[in-house]
Amino acid sequence: MNKKIKRIIAGTAVSLLTLSAVFMTSSVNSTSIAAESPKVTEAAITDAPKYVFLFIGDGMSYPQIQAASDYLGAVGQNRNSKVLTGNKYLDFMKFPVAGSAVTYDSTSFCPDSASTATSLSTGHKTYSGTINMDETQTVAYETISEKLKKQLGYKIGIISTVNLNHATPAAFYSHQASRNNYYEIGLEMVQSNFDYFAGGALKNVTGNDKTKPQEDLYTLATKNGYKVIKTQAEASKLTSDSGKAIVIGETLADSDSLSYANDVKANEWELKDYVKKGIEVLDNDKGFFMMIEGGKIDWACHANDAGSTIADTIALDNAVDEAITFYNDHPTETLIIVTGDHETGGLTIGYAGTDYDTYLANLTNQKLSYAKFDSAYVKKYKDNKTSFNEVLTDVKENFGLLTETDRDAADNPKLVLTKYEYNLLKTAYEKTLSADSSERSQQEYILYGTYEPLTVTITHLLNNKSGINFSSYAHTGLPVGVFAKGAGADLFEGYYDNTEIYYNLANLLKVK
Repeated sequence: MNKKIKRIIAGTAVSLLTLSAVFMTSSVNSTSIAAESPKVTEAAITDAPKYVFLFIGDGMSYPQIQAASDYLGAVGQNRNSKVLTGNKYLDFMKFPVAGSAVTYDSTSFCPDSASTATSLSTGHKTYSGTINMDETQTVAYETISEKLKKQLGYKIGIISTVNLNHATPAAFYSHQASRNNYYEIGLEMVQSNFDYFAGGALKNVTGNDKTKPQEDLYTLATKNGYKVIKTQAEASKLTSDSGKAIVIGETLADSDSLSYANDVKANEWELKDYVKKGIEVLDNDKGFFMMIEGGKIDWACHANDAGSTIADTIALDNAVDEAITFYNDHPTETLIIVTGDHETGGLTIGYAGTDYDTYLANLTNQKLSYAKFDSAYVKKYKDNKTSFNEVLTDVKENFGLLTETDRDAADNPKLVLTKYEYNLLKTAYEKTLSADSSERSQQEYILYGTYEPLTVTITHLLNNKSGINFSSYAHTGLPVGVFAKGAGADLFEGYYDNTEIYYNLANLLKVK
């Protein structure tokens, strides 16, 4: 073969290799970009839903959902049966579409509610603690709820079991550099022109600076055309013709939030009742968007209170049932999404001390939340220097834990405190009586976090005897579940970033 032919062949080979490399690089880049981009192409094939429910279990990921499901299975099982009969699915677990959303923010793989709710409502990442603004805190992002109100004339409802100017509800109407700007958030709320707010009381109603009070937020709300309602009797009268309304729970609990599901009294409205009323108020021919937050799932997980975590997760599911009832009447026009913003507490089903066993039915012995126990009992103990033996009587009555000398010990062996556990509880009680959280050592923080040592130790012991454990008092980096039913639900299948929930909704609803 002469040199000229060899040069031609070599040149051709190099050209082919170069073209191949360019093509492969282009393909890789395209794939990479596609993987990072929101899913937008499928929305065009689905009619936009007229009615959208977005349920957010604050702090709720797979462990909280599965723990609630397993608990229902355990308490429904025949106690004489030696064979585990399984769990009982929550109703939203039966939705035809399920996905998973990654939750990291611009600060951390363990994000907070402000940044993750920003991702859900605007499709943008930002710093922990920031609501609907970029990392420079100079650019504000418009939310899906604001766009639906402005562009499509949808009615908008915001419901939460915690304060209405707390981070998650705030992320659907406000734009603040700090989630702690409660008064400024409240101002945006009463100026939002949204149609229905319901939940816990507003924080800092006369400003963040108590020495310089500003105009009361409820007064400003009234001036802006809102009915401010603080009784169930008044709330029950609301209809779709009532105009804009802010409904504050009649019975308020810790930090002026709604009651934990474990503490709800007879005839007291729960999350499902506010959703049912919200449907009645918002129902109209143009459509509505309703964001519903089960905020106290998060608070219970921060406190490592498994019993209250499960109860409030079930309460969220009961609220979803109200949306399902509405969907059954409007199946082609309704979309229901259930998700979380992040996981809280590092909850696990399984504990080193119980090996492969769980005893979730033990949690039926918990009669009240950690917060209610603090307010109803612990304050009294501190004031009266109550004896530890008297405290043990209350612990048995409210949580089922008892000593080996108790007359009921033989009938409840899985709830009997070992010597090790008894000493943990006694030490915690002594700590509760002697000092505040600011004086805690590293070891004490691991044991108690920032909570009352006695209370958190009681819940730890009951959790562990039930086969449940927590690894943190803060948020973790777990992905969250996304469950969808109705018009456009198929878009929410797969494993993706939490910002895609916004992009899928925006493209499905055709807002810019």
